[in-house]
Amino acid sequence: MEYRQLGRTGLKVSTLSFGASSLGSVFRETDDAESIRTVHTALDLGINFIDVSPYYGATKAETVLGRALREIKRERYYLATKVGQYGSNDFDFSAARVTREFENSCARLGVDYIDLLQCHDIEFVDLDQVVHETIPALLQLKAAGRIGHIGITGLPLKVLADGLDRAAPGSIDTILSFCHYELNDTSLESLLPKCRELDVGVINASPTGMGLLTERGVPSWHPAPAPIVEGCRQAVDYCRSVGADIVKLAVQFSISHPEIATTLVGTANPDNIRKNIAYAEAPLDHELLAKVREILAPIHNHNFTRGRPENRDPIIG
Repeated sequence: MEYRQLGRTGLKVSTLSFGASSLGSVFRETDDAESIRTVHTALDLGINFIDVSPYYGATKAETVLGRALREIKRERYYLATKVGQYGSNDFDFSAARVTREFENSCARLGVDYIDLLQCHDIEFVDLDQVVHETIPALLQLKAAGRIGHIGITGLPLKVLADGLDRAAPGSIDTILSFCHYELNDTSLESLLPKCRELDVGVINASPTGMGLLTERGVPSWHPAPAPIVEGCRQAVDYCRSVGADIVKLAVQFSISHPEIATTLVGTANPDNIRKNIAYAEAPLDHELLAKVREILAPIHNHNFTRGRPENRDPIIG
């Protein structure tokens, strides 16, 4: 496993990291014992960064993760969770709520210190509140020694850039972006110069585009328009025709950029996390990569967005 510096945080994180949303039965009904084995397998095989949120499974993911971590020494992992989103339509970024929910997360996780506390999906709320109320509240937790670092997450790249521009200098340590550095969409690259300038750590998620680049295909709720779904399906079909695993290629590609500290993968199956780690440690097939990117070229950086109108990315494609 390779490890990279996460911006100015001082955290040296595994290039492949564990997204614990799967522990909350977000994608399928899961067995808690199997979920716990998955966490232990990830840590035993070199992953050292875990990301979760109270939103995932209505606190189930944090609860199951907390059970898994009881048996693990605290110095073996870095732990990230989130504040601000608690249900599909339950957003509350007030100072009082985020402080209270931070304590609730710590109780579920069985810890008294969070390495990275992130404002979750900020595109759905007034960015002024995040900048002028939420982040100052998190800075108080940081000053009290309860958290190490502060991050923001969201789908639109615009809202991440605006958050970095409008927050107090040095107050945001990381961004978490998803579906914007994968085989069919590398638009996260447009934000990397700003992150480099500010020494902000970059966390990438969803290397398969939330199912776009998988044999199973996208779930019914997926927001991608038909041309993106069809374009990705062509790449999946090509990989199958030559006996290649597109998930392996997707994971390898997503962790290949040296300015992206880590890429999150989520599963509640120990065998799947073993496979993902094996993919990360195997050499990249550059010939296959070139062919797949050629197939995906007609939809490259075509996107989908969400959130308040002023926070959304312009639609391409």
